[in-house]
Amino acid sequence: MREHATFQSFWPFYLQEHAKPWTRTWHFVGSTLAIAVLIYALVSQTWWLLAAVPVSGYFFAWVSHAFVERNKPATFTYPLWSLVADYWMYGCFLTGRLDAELDRAGVPTGRQADEA
Repeated sequence: MREHATFQSFWPFYLQEHAKPWTRTWHFVGSTLAIAVLIYALVSQTWWLLAAVPVSGYFFAWVSHAFVERNKPATFTYPLWSLVADYWMYGCFLTGRLDAELDRAGVPTGRQADEA
């Protein structure tokens, strides 16, 4: 049974599942690569590359969950919300709001995160 009925409930959970800075770093790498591959596929009209968009994005995310965070990716239980949350987290990082969001979710940041 799914525990989160709303995105507002899911968002803090998602951040807690991405508590380690290296997990978030690898997510940002994958998201950036997915965006780059998508743009290149559209501009070059290389349509088969569209299949590489989710692969490039999810590869880094799933590896980080397996080897850094050591938890099960939320994608398997909440596929749509996880995709939205990943890019929401990406946007928060780009706009400098991620630390505040992590604080609200109870996720240690800065030096505390390195020690966790």
